[in-house]
Amino acid sequence: MVADLVAAAERLHALEELRELARGLHPAVLSDRGLEPALQSLANRAPFPVEIAGVPPLRLDSGVEAAVYYVVAESLTNAAKHAAASTARIEISTTSDEIAVEISDDGSGGASMDGGSGLRGLADRIEALGGRLDLNSPPAGGTVVRATLPLC
Repeated sequence: MVADLVAAAERLHALEELRELARGLHPAVLSDRGLEPALQSLANRAPFPVEIAGVPPLRLDSGVEAAVYYVVAESLTNAAKHAAASTARIEISTTSDEIAVEISDDGSGGASMDGGSGLRGLADRIEALGGRLDLNSPPAGGTVVRATLPLC
């Protein structure tokens, strides 16, 4: 029983940290150490396992790194808060011109860009940088959030 309470408290603490990050607080780990450690920090705080693949080894423009970070933070927060996800995956791919980050979860699906300010705000942020945010979230089918940003 005590172990269950401790585990629940840890999940609540992790969820609150993810919410704070998604609200726009710029994390020191992103500025100091780069995208991979910052994303790993988000993954470590999630209340479910998160797999990360494809993080570029070199630093990117700080605005692009921040945008990727916030898309991941909001997506993981939504997966935990609204979708009861049990796993998630972050996959990043880059070309000479752009970076794409895709966050997928096995939650309940049904997310919408119109359902709240979080995803709409992210879409606005991504579009302001010349990018695009796409959402695929069929009911009972998990959610995939994909952001594509130019690297120039």
